Formats: sequence, structure tokens, C-alpha cells
Amino acid sequence: MPDFEFRYLLLGALAIALLFAAFTDIRRRQIDNWLNAAIAAGAPLYWWASGLSLWPDVAWQIGVAALTLIILAVLFAMRAMGGGDVKLLTVLALWIQPLWFVRLLIGMSLIGGVLTLALGAWHVMRRRRDKLAVPYGVAISSAALWVLAAQFVPAFSGAALSGGAG
Repeated sequence: MPDFEFRYLLLGALAIALLFAAFTDIRRRQIDNWLNAAIAAGAPLYWWASGLSLWPDVAWQIGVAALTLIILAVLFAMRAMGGGDVKLLTVLALWIQPLWFVRLLIGMSLIGGVLTLALGAWHVMRRRRDKLAVPYGVAISSAALWVLAAQFVPAFSGAALSGGAG
């Protein structure tokens, strides 16, 4: 029998891992492999705690993660994304339902765009000549935390779905 409290404990651990990923990406421009591995290792426990069936629920999660890895590996090969970002998004696809994962990608793109513009302006104002390095793990983690809050926190999900009006 799935355990409701255990599921929320796992989601809390995921939220802490996302904050840690954002923090390390800011400090070192790196998301550690052990962190991505820990997030991936927690996914089967989350599936069990959520009562997901192997077919089709878990199959969808694994399929979306595999598709995410393939697409983002191409972007990594083109040097458009960092390896840690690719791995973080791939392991998040194991946790987040496909429709919510699309919302995560949209939110990540918007947050990442704002972050890039802000850091680019800061870079120009400081007259830096080196290549701009954007800690995209911040955008990924922020969007993932937003999606998790919208999906699992009742007060937040009502405001998110109604556009904040109410």
C-alpha cells in the first residue's frame, strides 16, 4: 500500500536536492553526478509511494526521461547545454508527470531567459570580456520547485491554475 506521508517526505528531499543543485551551480557552475544519481535513485521509491502502476504510468515516466536524455544529449554535443543540466532534467523527468514536465520546460525556458538577460546586462555593465556563464541549474531548479508546488500544495495550485485571480 502506498504511503502518503512517505511520498511527501520524498518530495521534500527532492526540493532540498533542487535547492542544493541551484546553489552548487551558482557557486561552481557544476551540478554533481552524485546529486543527479541520488535524485534518480529516489524516483522508484516515489513511484511506489504514489501508487503508480508499471504500465502505463512508470513506462511513461521512463519514456519521457529517455526522450529528454536523447534530445538534450544532442544539445550538449552542440555545446548548447551543460552535462549537469542535461542529467538534472533527465532525472526530473522520472519524477514529474509528462504534462507537468512540459510545464517545467516552459517555466525553465522563461526563467532561464530572464536569468540570461540579467546576467548579460551585469556582464556588460562590468565590462567583462570573458564568456558569459549562466548557471542554468537555477532556472531548472526554480521551475521544478514551481511545478512541484503547483502540483502538490493546494493553496499554490489554485492560484497557479486561475492565474492568481480569485
